[in-house]
Amino acid sequence: MKRILTAAVLIPVVLFLVFLGPKWHWVFTLAVVSIAALAAWEFLGLAEHAGSKPPKIAVTAALGVLFATSFEWPDRTMAVFCLLSLALLVFCTFWRPVEQVMADATSSVFCLVYIGFTLLSLPALHDESNGPSVVTFLLCAVWAGDTAALYVGRAWGKRKLAPKLSPNKTWAGAVGSMAGSLIAAGLLMGLAALLQARDYGVLSYPDEAWYWLLLAAVVNVAAQLGDLAESALKRSVGVKDSGTLLPGHGGVLDRIDALLLAAPALWYAQVIHQIL
Repeated sequence: MKRILTAAVLIPVVLFLVFLGPKWHWVFTLAVVSIAALAAWEFLGLAEHAGSKPPKIAVTAALGVLFATSFEWPDRTMAVFCLLSLALLVFCTFWRPVEQVMADATSSVFCLVYIGFTLLSLPALHDESNGPSVVTFLLCAVWAGDTAALYVGRAWGKRKLAPKLSPNKTWAGAVGSMAGSLIAAGLLMGLAALLQARDYGVLSYPDEAWYWLLLAAVVNVAAQLGDLAESALKRSVGVKDSGTLLPGHGGVLDRIDALLLAAPALWYAQVIHQIL
C-alpha cells in the first residue's frame, strides 16, 4: 500500500513537470538536478559501506556544475565532465588520507558517471521538439515494465533471472516487463492519435509505429539491466535499499535505477535514428 500511495503522489507531480512547456524547461532540469543530487548522496552512502569515504559535498557540487554546463553550453558538456572528473581526483589526492585516495577517487568519479552523465539524458530528451512526449514515453515504458514484472513474476515466476544479483527477479517477470513496456508504447501512440484527431497535440509520435515499439523494447532491456546493476551494487556492500526517503520504494536511487540506463539508451537511439 505504501508503494502504491507513494506512486500515486509522485506520478502526477512528475508528469506536471514534464508538460510545463518549453519556457519552463529550466524547471524540469532543476527537478532532475535535485533528484540526481539525492541519488548521488545515497550512492556515496553505499560507497561508505564498502570502506571508502568520498567527499559528498564536492561530488554533489560537481554534479550541479555538470548540469549547469549542459543547460547553458551543451556543446561543452563533455569537456567539463572530464575536467570535473580530474578535479575530483585532485581533491581526493590532497584532501583525503593517502590510504583512502584510490577508493575515494574512484567512487567519486564513478558517481559522476553513474548518476550525473546518465541523467543528463533527461533534459536533453525533454528539449527535443516533441520532448514532453518522448520523456512521457520513456517514463511510461519503464513504469509499465516495472509494474508488469512485479505482478507477472509473483504469479508465474519460477526460474530465477539472476539469483546472485536479485533473487526475486525471474525470467517470467522479465518477459512480463517487456510486454508491459510494449503495451504502454502502443497505448501512448493510440492516445496521441486520438488527441491529434481532436486537434489537441499534447502528445506526438511522428515516426512509424514499429519504430516506437522498437524503442520501447530497447528502453525495457536497458531498464532491466539498470535495475540489476543497482541491485549488484547494493548486494556487494550488503545493503537492501539505498535509502528510506520514499515509503515502499526505498531510496531515490532505488526508484530511478532503471532510468539511469534507460534514459541514455533512448537518447542515443534517437541520435542514431536522426543520423541515419
